[in-house]
Amino acid sequence: MSNESLRVRRIKEGTVIDHIPAGLALTVMQILGIKGKEENVIAMVMNVESEKLGKKDILKIEGKELKPEEVNKVALVAPTATINIIKDYAVVKKFRVSIPDEIRGIISCPNPTCITRREQIEPRFKVISRNPLKLQCEYCGTYVNREEVIQQLVK
Repeated sequence: MSNESLRVRRIKEGTVIDHIPAGLALTVMQILGIKGKEENVIAMVMNVESEKLGKKDILKIEGKELKPEEVNKVALVAPTATINIIKDYAVVKKFRVSIPDEIRGIISCPNPTCITRREQIEPRFKVISRNPLKLQCEYCGTYVNREEVIQQLVK
């Protein structure tokens, strides 16, 4: 890593999502429903040097703390991400995202004949593999991969 430093203004209150795989910050913004028209300040840095990832993206969202469901969405798209909760310019909580063993209600089963598509049943997926991501519908057995998950989440 070079001696040059990257300067992005600190935020007073909010969330910093670090260690996003390079090129996925825009996708993370989309899955969080951030369109840039909100009042909060958003800083996005892409393709920054990283010892762990080679290159990474960073997203700073002022005035927003992620809900557990949003953290799970980030984990599905950016499993290497870390979340920093900022209060009064200081990190008060820091944790690495993790994909839960079961995904509930975040994505739909792509199988048109699955009961979750015909009835009002919450879709549930068992995590078969985290890397590469592979989920299985608990009702019909259909498999879903990371690209399919991303397609659903950015709609």
